Amino acid sequence: MLQEACLVVLYGESIGRRIPLRDGALVIGRAGEVDLQFEDESVSRRHCRIEPVIDPAGAQRWQAVDLGSTNGTFVNDRSVNTATLQHGDRVQVGRTICKFLGSGHIEAAYYEEIYRLVTTDGLTGLANRRAFSETIAREFGRSVRYGRPLSLIIIDIDHFKTLNDTHGHLAGDAGLRQLGYLLRNNLRREDFVGRLGGEEFAILLPEIDLPGARLVADKIRLLTAEQRFNYDGTEMRFTVSAGVATREDGDREPDELVRRTDQFLYVAKRGGRDRIEG
Repeated sequence: MLQEACLVVLYGESIGRRIPLRDGALVIGRAGEVDLQFEDESVSRRHCRIEPVIDPAGAQRWQAVDLGSTNGTFVNDRSVNTATLQHGDRVQVGRTICKFLGSGHIEAAYYEEIYRLVTTDGLTGLANRRAFSETIAREFGRSVRYGRPLSLIIIDIDHFKTLNDTHGHLAGDAGLRQLGYLLRNNLRREDFVGRLGGEEFAILLPEIDLPGARLVADKIRLLTAEQRFNYDGTEMRFTVSAGVATREDGDREPDELVRRTDQFLYVAKRGGRDRIEG
């Protein structure tokens, strides 16, 4: 049984790795002499430590303490100097994101987290490409069986490399996460949204025809253009382009819908970006 508290790597090197937290402090950094080393240029030599503390009730808790790092230590996307960790908190050091699992009978929670990692993008918390492939196969079959519409939107951030070059990869990662929040919060519960990789996202819309899907895509485009994305006090603005397509009667496989949507995305990018095609 896994009794001790631990960190589970959600994003970065060694996804799924369990890092036990025992009696002493765990120092994280890039230097060779630390307890947990991350080979990442955005990580300071001695970046932060995770240490046990006793709360007023006499119970042992864990806290994250920044050690004067260059790029900061983040808990649930907030820069912290010292923060007491709660079960489920996300701790970010450089580009690596870990989830804190509190002590106790956590075996089930750990293995549940490992299962979740198989279908979840660790950076944004959205579904990943594997989950997208499984979902579109299921929804495509349902659409064919019942003769109901199924639409797909593929979204790509415009000039994302420039954003990374201007503000740094940590800011770029924060922009991806915040775009993920925007997408998740502006869709129906039955819609699927996932990150396909890089700066590309997919939205699957059951029971929505092409005109309706275009409206959804343009709503997302406008909301993104209006949004002020932030990373540690730095404000970023960016736009998105999108391809939109709906299952056609001649489509035999989900890949045909994906290819057509991708082609429309390519047209949108070549046509000047910040636009919808389909």
